[in-house]
Amino acid sequence: MCGIAGFSGRFPRELAGRMADVIAHRGPDDVGHLFVPEAGVALAHRRLAIIDLSPLGHQPMWDVTGRAAIIFNGELFNYRELRAELEADGFAFASASDTEVMLNLYLRDGIDMLRRLNGMYAFALWDARDRSLFLARDGLGVKPLYWSQTPRGFLFASELKALLCAEDVARDIDLRAVQSYLAYLWCPAPDTMLASVKKLPPGHAMIVRDGRIERSFAWYEAPWGPAREIGEEEAAARVHDAVATAVRRQMVADVPVGAFLSGGLDSSSVVAFASREAGYPMECFTIAFRGEGLRAEGFAEDLAYARRVAQRFGVRLNEVEVGHEMAGELETMLWHMDEPQADPAPINALLICRAARAAGLKVLLSGAGGDDIFTGYRRHHMLSRERLWTWLPRGARTAAARLGASVPAGTPAGRRVQKGLRYVGLDGDERLVSYFYWLPPERIVRLRGPRLREALEGVSPAAPLLATLRRLPPEATPLQRMLNLEIKHFLADHNLIYGDKMSMASGVEVRVPLLDPDLVALAASLPDRLKQRDAVGKWIFKKAMEPELPHDVIYRPKTGFGAPLRRWVKNELAPLLDDTLSHRSIASRGLFDPAAVAELRRDDAEGRIDGAYPLFTLACIEVWCRLFLKAPVSEAAPA
Repeated sequence: MCGIAGFSGRFPRELAGRMADVIAHRGPDDVGHLFVPEAGVALAHRRLAIIDLSPLGHQPMWDVTGRAAIIFNGELFNYRELRAELEADGFAFASASDTEVMLNLYLRDGIDMLRRLNGMYAFALWDARDRSLFLARDGLGVKPLYWSQTPRGFLFASELKALLCAEDVARDIDLRAVQSYLAYLWCPAPDTMLASVKKLPPGHAMIVRDGRIERSFAWYEAPWGPAREIGEEEAAARVHDAVATAVRRQMVADVPVGAFLSGGLDSSSVVAFASREAGYPMECFTIAFRGEGLRAEGFAEDLAYARRVAQRFGVRLNEVEVGHEMAGELETMLWHMDEPQADPAPINALLICRAARAAGLKVLLSGAGGDDIFTGYRRHHMLSRERLWTWLPRGARTAAARLGASVPAGTPAGRRVQKGLRYVGLDGDERLVSYFYWLPPERIVRLRGPRLREALEGVSPAAPLLATLRRLPPEATPLQRMLNLEIKHFLADHNLIYGDKMSMASGVEVRVPLLDPDLVALAASLPDRLKQRDAVGKWIFKKAMEPELPHDVIYRPKTGFGAPLRRWVKNELAPLLDDTLSHRSIASRGLFDPAAVAELRRDDAEGRIDGAYPLFTLACIEVWCRLFLKAPVSEAAPA
């Protein structure tokens, strides 16, 4: 796990060094640079040593023949098997690293190497034979990669802020991205807050030559099905074994491995198998909230379950106690995130990773992904009622939507009823996309300021997600279509992005065994009835883990990895909102309409709508602008 940066074009040599310095937190163990003056190519690397801790693991790394060099962020979990295969084919190795395996696999298979890799990664590989730069991102997007094409050439980095070391990268806001953040809290790839910077989508690669993108292509497509018929017992056994195999694969490391442990099904399943593989008492970490804030948000408490799982498997549970003071981490979170994603969950991850690093750990396993491949979110339960809405006449659905909009949103039950009914008048994919909205589209339109009104006339917030759904065949079921959106967007553009950024902010690598490609493919092949069964999400995963976990841990209420944001908006964050959402601040930025913002804040305060997250989004966008639109970008996070 590391940080990578570089360029191809007419840039000064020292630029790559400045880019690497800005992301030094990603790799505190080593730094390396490569400059090829005749080609105008530079590679820079910050290393977090996990596999082969010796100097032989230094990057940029050349193969032993000097034909190709690579910088690599991530891990290969099948590198030992691939190495044995390559050695049998006559390839020589100087190190014991997975990085050198990637180099030799490329020299043998070219870009077809990607289909052989089981891992999480973003890399840039310089091929001296044809003077090309080959960049790629893993299939599910566990590791990020940003890029920018400028008049002087092409730049790339693990984090957006590194690209801003180049004066050529314009700082004009992408107005469509602003609308996406308002609608979803996150922005679908390839867009970012800057029109000049893009995210390489998951499962994509590109070839760059002489400062220009020569070819950009998708090499992996997230599976959606079709489902195959399988008995419940066989399916549960296959899921059990696939999860065990995935965890075993991702335990490979030359340093100790710890884990997140919330006490939910996903993290508890990972710890159950990892604790057997470790051969040492694992260090696990959980958040312990002070006060009653989470109950007011409608979440059950995690801590008692985490303690129970830790005791069962003999792991050491480190309880990271937090309270309302964590709201003060907002600027630090946004600086590391690179994007104004308005979710307090990244702060939890940041605090856990800080604690892990302070305890001497560099690697944590996470349970992320279970809800995205097996179901588990409330919207998946709501989706199971789709047949009812399809059967009802449009007039009845429209009346139900009006009723939903009138329900007070001051309680968890009221919020769920309001959201569950508000969009039932929509049809097909439009209704599927609506499950991801935090604000109704008509409210988003009202919030548009002069700049947005002019640029986005007639542009629906649903457009990027509808484009994804159009790539699926018509026979894909509503649940398969929604899970495809979860994997390609909510998971990749939100959960995995913040998992990477918050962990690397502390020099910690987070691995996600539940996103092992074989497990993802197995989950996609299972029929809907084995995933969401009435109100029970992840049904087959729960059945699979019954031999391993206590019944009440498996079938406990769903808990989000969040924080009491609705309380914060009315209390701890009120001064920030007063500043960032003031008439003067909103009007000077020109993105939003000051009167509509004031109306949104009033409606939230009076309980007419659930506006805490949209208000937090507006504040995060303003804070992000203050951090990233000025020059130069600091090399250190805000104090």
